[in-house]
Amino acid sequence: MTITIDCRMIKAGSGIGVYLRECLKWILDSPHSFLLLGSEKRLKEAAGGRENTCVLECTAKPFSLRELCCFGSGVLKKINNTDLFYSPFFNVPAGINIPVFTTIHDIIFPDMPELSGRLGLKARMYFYRRAYRVSKKIFTVSEFSKSRIQYHLGYDKPLVVTYNAAQSYLSEPFSYLPPKKDIILFIGNIKKHKGLSCLLEAFLEARKEGLTSKLVIAGGAENFRSRDSGIMERANDLDGEGVEFTGFIPNERLKILLAEAALLVQPSLYEGFGYPPLEAMAVGTPALISDIPVFREIYGAFPVTFFKAGDSGDLKEKLLSLLLNKKPQRLSLSPDLAEKYSFKKTAGIILEELEKP
Repeated sequence: MTITIDCRMIKAGSGIGVYLRECLKWILDSPHSFLLLGSEKRLKEAAGGRENTCVLECTAKPFSLRELCCFGSGVLKKINNTDLFYSPFFNVPAGINIPVFTTIHDIIFPDMPELSGRLGLKARMYFYRRAYRVSKKIFTVSEFSKSRIQYHLGYDKPLVVTYNAAQSYLSEPFSYLPPKKDIILFIGNIKKHKGLSCLLEAFLEARKEGLTSKLVIAGGAENFRSRDSGIMERANDLDGEGVEFTGFIPNERLKILLAEAALLVQPSLYEGFGYPPLEAMAVGTPALISDIPVFREIYGAFPVTFFKAGDSGDLKEKLLSLLLNKKPQRLSLSPDLAEKYSFKKTAGIILEELEKP
């Protein structure tokens, strides 16, 4: 069987890029043949010189008019000569007449319409509905996301849960295990659903009550350009040494920062899965997370601390309880929990579903 995989988002810094990169490592080791759609330069490493894999150069951007209207007859002909098409996101090029499989990671925009304007929501719903309509089967990353997809799009299509996992580089041993520091770590951006405003407010109040920790906010600078009003101003109200925006940092540095932190805080109001708590625990750092349904599902069996989502007062109290006048502790997961989620398992489920008649 020859499988086309849309790899145009392989370098994306978001969860889609992680999901695709990590799953590909296992999927391409199967006995099938693969046509990888995207940039040959970017896919060279992913292909790894495998004889069962070739790259189909494609520069059309996901969710573009070109993808929907003029993808190119030559590209489409090569795709349609394979047996099936898999997209790791909810964009599907027009003109594909072989079975289509997609991954819809979440359906946040109709659940939180305040994140986009009326026209933005309408455009996104078009792509959601189109992916649902043309897909033979849909993958998603949690039972929570599955239930929300079914609520908004229907119950007619098979939905298969393929959980996310910690990135593989985090399992590689440290050449030198960095000591713990008095750092609270947040990884992400300042879009409203990430809950950073709540964390900043709780952090400021906790410092008034004696908390000495530093808050480090890790992520690319472009992620901080947001209309979530007041967040940057609130950050500027903190002491000069109280909060730090790192900008983009490479995996090697992020791994060290994860291991150094006394605590990772994930104050999200909405997620499809939510990587950072799992990645923090993978390198021995405890996690304080909001009690949203998906986190209860994903992390209910893990040694995390929950706080009431959106409640800065509860978050402040949990920060003080975990950190004030306490030496940072290194967490150790049991083997069962350390292996609960893996991209090897996820890739295996995807392949099994693709192979079914």
